[in-house]
Amino acid sequence: MAEGLLKSFDDKLEVYSAGTNPSSRVHSKAIQVMKEVGIDISQNVPKNVDRFLSQSFDYVITVCDNAKETCPVFTGKVKHRLHIGFEDPAEATGTEEEIIAVFRKVRDHIRIDFFNFYKTI
Repeated sequence: MAEGLLKSFDDKLEVYSAGTNPSSRVHSKAIQVMKEVGIDISQNVPKNVDRFLSQSFDYVITVCDNAKETCPVFTGKVKHRLHIGFEDPAEATGTEEEIIAVFRKVRDHIRIDFFNFYKTI
């Protein structure tokens, strides 16, 4: 969701998203809640962070609450490392409505926090 939102702020941004333990596909509820705000992430493919470790980046931003502790060391040049943490909505439990509400809440927090970040760069 973070990748889709950042790209929606400015289509000139180069944004890559990866995880330390990526699933095989983008969560269907993430696709659904992003579609609600006009962003299509249905063609995105989860990637492992290992493929990016030697690349150079202006920013490496960890987003999952536990990612800051488990993120590997990037050997490429990284100008800024940030942690903007959110709960993992894929771990939500409850009814379908309760789970989708968590995805919406996380999406909205990502949108606010990342837009505030974007305005500072």
